[in-house]
Amino acid sequence: MAGHSKWANIQHRKGRQDEKRGKIWTRIIREITVAARQGGGDPAANPRLRLAIDKAKAANMPADRIKYNIDKASGTLEGINYEEIRYEGYGIGGAAIIVDTMTDNRVRTVAEVRHAFSKHGGNMGTEGSVAFQFKHCGQLIFAPGTNEDQVMELALEAGAEDVVTDDEGAIEVLTAPGDFEAVRNALEAAGLKPEVAEVTMRAENTIALEGDDAARMQKLLDIIEDLDDVQEVYHNAEL
Repeated sequence: MAGHSKWANIQHRKGRQDEKRGKIWTRIIREITVAARQGGGDPAANPRLRLAIDKAKAANMPADRIKYNIDKASGTLEGINYEEIRYEGYGIGGAAIIVDTMTDNRVRTVAEVRHAFSKHGGNMGTEGSVAFQFKHCGQLIFAPGTNEDQVMELALEAGAEDVVTDDEGAIEVLTAPGDFEAVRNALEAAGLKPEVAEVTMRAENTIALEGDDAARMQKLLDIIEDLDDVQEVYHNAEL
């Protein structure tokens, strides 16, 4: 089945993330902290912590730094108590935006997020105002040229919900969040390495923005992503 997820969009997003590599460790440490505090410090019994450790390794975080943050969150060492808060709103051209944060001061965080939206052409909404436009799922994306039949067969056999190919030939595998690891492991065991592998909020439909609107939307996203308490930003704009 054909998909609207553009390969160029994926590459654009990865490029933006690479530019902000300095903040990645901070966000991963927060994710490890919350995952370990909620589900315990044993990765074998804590899927969320396993995913956070995978992210840390992919970002070249040293093993002792990972262990230190797990121990701190598990209560072995004193640490900051973070809470997770989600904000929703609209960007340029009515594009939907979800902002996931981890914070030790919710008053500060909501003020910063609201200011970013209002100052840069967006509009912060109420809880649930845009979340219905996204699906919480596992997502694996393979570069154009990957063997589509092999990906489809292995993914569906391992429990994937759908396999989508876009106009450029990129292959997108979608899973239930709980099946993500099993599907990824089955594909990687066959030598199929995804360009993107994450549990995410995937937009059900996208809004195409071009020219000045695209530039303004990118600026808004950059400002929000640069806020210290922001972990993830999801949107349905096709830039």
